[in-house]
Amino acid sequence: MDRLAIEGGIPLSGTITISGAKNACLPILAATILTDDRCVISNVPDLKDVYTMIDILNSLGREITKTGDKVEISEGSVKNVTASYELVSTMRASISVLGPLIARYGEARVSFPGGCVIGPRPIDLHLKGLRALGVKIRVEEGYILAEGKELKGNRIYLGGHFGSSVLATSNILMTAVLTDGETVIENAACEPEVLDLAGFLSGMGAEIKGAGTPTIRVRGVKKLKGIEYSVIPDRIETGTYMIAAVATNGKLFLKNALPEHNLALTDKLIECGGEIEERSDGIEIRRGEGKINSLDVTTLTYPGFPTDLQAQMMSLLTIANGLSVITEKVYPERFIHISELNRMGAEIILEGATAIIKGVDKLSGARVMASDLRASAALVLAGLMAEGHTEVSRIYHLDRGYERIEDKLSAVGAKVHRVKE
Repeated sequence: MDRLAIEGGIPLSGTITISGAKNACLPILAATILTDDRCVISNVPDLKDVYTMIDILNSLGREITKTGDKVEISEGSVKNVTASYELVSTMRASISVLGPLIARYGEARVSFPGGCVIGPRPIDLHLKGLRALGVKIRVEEGYILAEGKELKGNRIYLGGHFGSSVLATSNILMTAVLTDGETVIENAACEPEVLDLAGFLSGMGAEIKGAGTPTIRVRGVKKLKGIEYSVIPDRIETGTYMIAAVATNGKLFLKNALPEHNLALTDKLIECGGEIEERSDGIEIRRGEGKINSLDVTTLTYPGFPTDLQAQMMSLLTIANGLSVITEKVYPERFIHISELNRMGAEIILEGATAIIKGVDKLSGARVMASDLRASAALVLAGLMAEGHTEVSRIYHLDRGYERIEDKLSAVGAKVHRVKE
């Protein structure tokens, strides 16, 4: 099992090119099931999750070639409507194939999804929305068995216990584009990744209005065509490196980053002492003079502060001046990284879904273990900030969501390398 070895205390300086968005790319790949035509998708990141989705599509019978940042899905139809446990159990976004299979072929057999252990992430909203469109669903031996030969548009409210759901919105959107009549998705997720999926589907010939707002209207069409499409830059990778610049007292230019996708983070980084310049081709960020100011942060669905940047922000706030508070409103159990940060000298206590962080003068390098994708990034940031040597184990999580992270960090001055085991 590989690990990252880090020598901390070095300010990062230089340019990092932001890769394509993982959370946009995966549903877009799944959406290619909706057409028999050839599709070419560019700005696809080189990530384990991307290869998992490609393997799933291959298992369904599609022929796929990945060259550099381009993925070509050859002309042809799906031969098999079963997405197996062996593949789906490793990645939550695998559930994205459920809607397209039903919409295009009238049936699907998809295993319950897996992914990072960050607390309960039910798929009840997916199933609720599909049933509202006329899909018959039952669960047997860990598989979702769905049948929907005669789908009909409907008004669907996708409100969940912790707000809207990106993947549920995406799944219902992909089903609705080939469903007879009009479908109205209320309390739809507004994330840029949903808007990007809608752009892809519209390019294929779908009729969609309101994507990026809480109400999406879809008029079903009979057939979709192939398309060439480029995925948006990854706002979570962008946010992670924005935090890294401030945390290491460095200065980074993040090429291709879209400032409008990270407004909540930008606001907090300025409040804690960061200085940010938005450019037409990216974002420049540095730490200002003096210590980092403490913050009160609450994670919310977009456009609020992203839960996927909560752990990274916590690493930064371990060295802030005074007490900081982070409240997790999206995944209240997403705090496994606290114990590992405390091993590095942080002073963090957890009260329910709220972490209270008492800033310390410095972190100390240590051997730590990653628990999930974003926690892995948080521990890497902590290692970059800390004095001395840090080793982050179980970094296979990182490979799911950050393209060549050690290469990108090394290029801007970090002393970090992968240790193969």
